[in-house]
Amino acid sequence: MALVWFAASGLASLLAAGPALALSEIGRENLPPPTTTPIPPEADPTAPGIPIPGETVSPPASLEPEDLDGEQGEQNDIARPEIDENGPLPEIVYNLDRLPEPVRRMHDLLVEAAKSGEIEKLRPLLGMGNGMVQLSFGEIEGDPIDFLKGLSGDPDGQELLAILEEVLNAGFVHLEAGTPNEIYVWPYFFGIPLDKLDARQKVELFKIVTAGDLEDMKQFGTYIFYRVGITPDGRWAFFVAGE
Repeated sequence: MALVWFAASGLASLLAAGPALALSEIGRENLPPPTTTPIPPEADPTAPGIPIPGETVSPPASLEPEDLDGEQGEQNDIARPEIDENGPLPEIVYNLDRLPEPVRRMHDLLVEAAKSGEIEKLRPLLGMGNGMVQLSFGEIEGDPIDFLKGLSGDPDGQELLAILEEVLNAGFVHLEAGTPNEIYVWPYFFGIPLDKLDARQKVELFKIVTAGDLEDMKQFGTYIFYRVGITPDGRWAFFVAGE
């Protein structure tokens, strides 16, 4: 059975010029697993504006599967959901009321932060340690907010916030239901082959990428721009781009 793996890589150097990048230039190399960068102790995690959802501080137990011998097994990368390209397409959902309450809560907090125009408002949602949001498949050095600013075409990270809002305003797909890697992903293009998109869906895609980007992505066979993943218990799992 053929499987399509949707992957991501660190894109600081590629995305600094803005969202209309040449996506075909993104490398296919296997980068090391992400390392987590703790939030500096001097940062106030309860800064006003957005509260920390209780579910986002540490990874849920479901993300730490054990093998039959009782030893902790290796978990598939949650930012690389497994999709059967020969199976039925995942349902595209627009109605946020169909989300579990913790997922809807995190979605709304992210949209609120993006609309604020202040990238610091993402900090309380990033989590810490093993529960920190995956922002790259490469290593992240220094402060995660500074890393995000480095991906944006402007010094304050507002371009990246605009991308985040557009991504979260798209429909979503529910992938790998009932498995340790169960995840809700925006935008839905992440789970739909590009050649299966109809005319209306391509219009929705062009709200996020350019026509030139789409042609570049066809060389990879899948959507490889920014996507957001939230676990069923409301943990912001990843915000990555690349192939």
